[in-house]
Amino acid sequence: MARLAVEVAQLGKRYQLGVGGGYTTLREHLGRALRSRRAGTVPAREVWALRDVSFSMDEGDVLGVIGRNGAGKSTLLKVLTRIIEPTTGETRIRGRVGSLLEVGTGFHEELTGRENVFLNGAVLGMTRTEIRERFDEIVEFSGVSRFLDVPIKRYSSGMKLRLAFSVAAHLEPEVILVDEVLAVGDAEFQRRCLGKMSDLRGSGRTVIFVSHDLGAIGQLCPRTVWMDGGSLRADGPSADVISAYQQSFGAPAAESHFSGAAAGPVQLASVAVRDSLGHASAHIRRDEPFEVELRFEVAEAMPGLDLSIYAVNARGTRVIDEALSDDAGMSARLSRPGHFRACFRMPPLLAVGEYALCVWVGTSREDFFDEQVHRFEIRSLPDDRQSQLRRPRVVAGMGAWSVDADGIG
Repeated sequence: MARLAVEVAQLGKRYQLGVGGGYTTLREHLGRALRSRRAGTVPAREVWALRDVSFSMDEGDVLGVIGRNGAGKSTLLKVLTRIIEPTTGETRIRGRVGSLLEVGTGFHEELTGRENVFLNGAVLGMTRTEIRERFDEIVEFSGVSRFLDVPIKRYSSGMKLRLAFSVAAHLEPEVILVDEVLAVGDAEFQRRCLGKMSDLRGSGRTVIFVSHDLGAIGQLCPRTVWMDGGSLRADGPSADVISAYQQSFGAPAAESHFSGAAAGPVQLASVAVRDSLGHASAHIRRDEPFEVELRFEVAEAMPGLDLSIYAVNARGTRVIDEALSDDAGMSARLSRPGHFRACFRMPPLLAVGEYALCVWVGTSREDFFDEQVHRFEIRSLPDDRQSQLRRPRVVAGMGAWSVDADGIG
């Protein structure tokens, strides 16, 4: 009989906005009280980052956690790792806990990559002996062996992220908490990260994996919980929960408009999907190209600003992922403030079905926006009677068949 590894019971975390936090001296405390008395009491506003969250996991379970930004996903992991204390409820974790919450925590810019492996490993709870035993494997996985004795301040941001993930990924605790680490590095390194996560699943460890990548969640996690507004909205098989989560964004629409959705220096105004005639439409014929149109404002100069769109099918698989920087010189146009209209033209490749359209905006160092913002549908052709009989496909190419007698026999 499997033993319980993680128990979360009626967990809640409340913050009071407008109340000074941190440690204060007696002088500061008295001064604050006097100022409040003079100015009148301003009532604090309560915000519940978590509320009545309950679930449990057996040893060896792998649990995915999904939800929009601000849903409480990262707060949940911070409570589980004892970084912050809950306001209500309790948690129990059996076994040593390792966390990959903020990749790179514990790095020192003046130290070399080699020295930072030992420093970062110690911060994450590894002993010096454990680090020595895994040192070669950590370095090989990171791909930065040529620069191991170079101060880390000379590393690119991608090199730092690869080394940091490699150290964290070689922890060997019984329970592992992971928060959005698959976003680091290039496509090849992300593939290796996914493979490492799969190894963790097969090793019998208990894993809680938070990610916006629904495809990775569906691939790695048999079970998923969906968090919404700090509460647990759904808990069940990953395919069912992912589908319900996507449906929550509403029915397919021709256009989506936004207000007050600022993300750092960027304000997203609208998203539209346009058919081959240029008309905004929620439904695109399978045999027609279509265009994704984004309108947004860049409020301040931001060198290196880039944006991308990605579409996710009903199974959570990312089927489109196109960045503006893929077109040489195009993202340089975003280096100045202003209002912009960006369009991406997609050939007729997607299979019949509904898709969630997501937008990412950021630089190589920082993400400003990464959200699902729109839904659209690819529809079958009027005479496509075989579409209902086909097994699910990711793409539906429009290539033409030809059959000729080959003369054999």
